[in-house]
Amino acid sequence: MAESAGAGGRQTAALVGAAAVAGVAAAVGWVARDLPAEFGGRAEGKRLGRMLRSPQFHDGAFRNPVPASLVEASDAPGMVLQMLRDQETRRPAAPVPLVAEPVVPASPDGVSAVWYGHATTLVEIEGCRVLFDPVWSERVSPSQLVGPRRLHPVPVPLSGLPQVDAVAISHDHYDHLDRATVLALTAEQTAPFLVPLGIGAHLERWGVPDDRIIELDWEERATVGDLTFTATAARHFSGRTLHRRNDTLWGSWVVAGPSRKVFYAGDSGYFDGYARIGAEHGPFDLTLMPIGAYSPSWPDIHMNPEEAVTAHLDLGGGLLLPVHWATFNLAFHRWSEPVERLLTAAKTNEVRLALPRPGDRVDTTGVKTDDRWWELGG
Repeated sequence: MAESAGAGGRQTAALVGAAAVAGVAAAVGWVARDLPAEFGGRAEGKRLGRMLRSPQFHDGAFRNPVPASLVEASDAPGMVLQMLRDQETRRPAAPVPLVAEPVVPASPDGVSAVWYGHATTLVEIEGCRVLFDPVWSERVSPSQLVGPRRLHPVPVPLSGLPQVDAVAISHDHYDHLDRATVLALTAEQTAPFLVPLGIGAHLERWGVPDDRIIELDWEERATVGDLTFTATAARHFSGRTLHRRNDTLWGSWVVAGPSRKVFYAGDSGYFDGYARIGAEHGPFDLTLMPIGAYSPSWPDIHMNPEEAVTAHLDLGGGLLLPVHWATFNLAFHRWSEPVERLLTAAKTNEVRLALPRPGDRVDTTGVKTDDRWWELGG
C-alpha cells in the first residue's frame, strides 16, 4: 500500500510538473506572439510619408495644438500604488443596470445613440450607423490577465451588433483601440475603419484589409455612403507602450449626414480648439463628450465634467451624451462623481443631457431625465 501510494504521489507530481511546464510554455508563447501583436505596427512607406508631411508632426512625433503636460513613465509605479487604494469608492456598490433590448427604436431620419459603456457608442445618423471606439474585451490592457477590468459587462455580445456603416477610432490607447474587437469586426462586419494618421499600421498588422482602412489628418475628410467624416483636433497623446509615445495621431470626429451632425470628442483635455471646430463644422445635434478619468495629475489630457459642458457649448451642441466613465477604473475619483458633477454643470448652463443606462438607446428629440440609474449602481 505504501509503495502504491508513493507511486501515485510520484505520478501526481509528474502530472503537476508537466502542467506547470505547459503553463510556462504557453505563457512564453503568448509573450513571444500575442504581446508584440497587441503593441501594433509601425508606419512605413506611404503611411509614414503622410505622417512626415502632417502639420501636426514635428521632430519625430505628433504634437498637440496647445502644449499638454503628460504623466511620465517614471511616475507609473506610484500611480499604480495610488490606484490600489480606496478601490471600493471607485467601483459601483451593486451591479450596474444594463439594457440588452432598447425600447426606443432607431430614428430613420434623425439622430439616436446606444452607449455600451466607456467610450463605445453606436450612433445612428439618418439611417446610417457609426460605431465609435469599440471595446468588447474584459480588460483594457495588452494582457487579459492584468490591467483595468470591466466594472460591468457589455450589454450585448459583439456578434449581436447590427451591420454598421463605419467604425471610427479616436486614438490608439487600449481603452479606445482594442485588438480583439478589431479582429472580430474585421471578420463579422464589412465596414471601413476611419482612423487618425499612423493607426492604419496597427490595423494592417492585425489583418484589416487595406481597402477598409481610411487614415485622415486633422481637417481631412472622407465620404462613406451618405456620411461625411472629418477628423478634427484633440488635446491628448498616443502610444501602446510606455516607451513609444505620439507616433500615431489622436483626434476627434465630425460626422455629417445630409442634414444632421454629430461630434465625438474621443479623449481630450479642454482647449480653445472646440470653439474653432464649432464655428467651422457646427452646430451639432449630438455631442459625445468624455467626463471621466480626470485628475489634477493630468489636467491637460482629460477634461473634467465642467469642462465637458463648456466644450459642448463651444461646439454649438444640442444634446450632450457623456462617455468615458462608469466602465473602467482609470482615475482616482469616485465612481459616480463624473455624472453627479455633470448634472450640476449642465443645470447651471441649461444644457440638455442624455444619461442612458449602458445598452439603452436615446434619441435627440426626446430624452428621459428622471432615471438616476447610477444611484442603483452605487
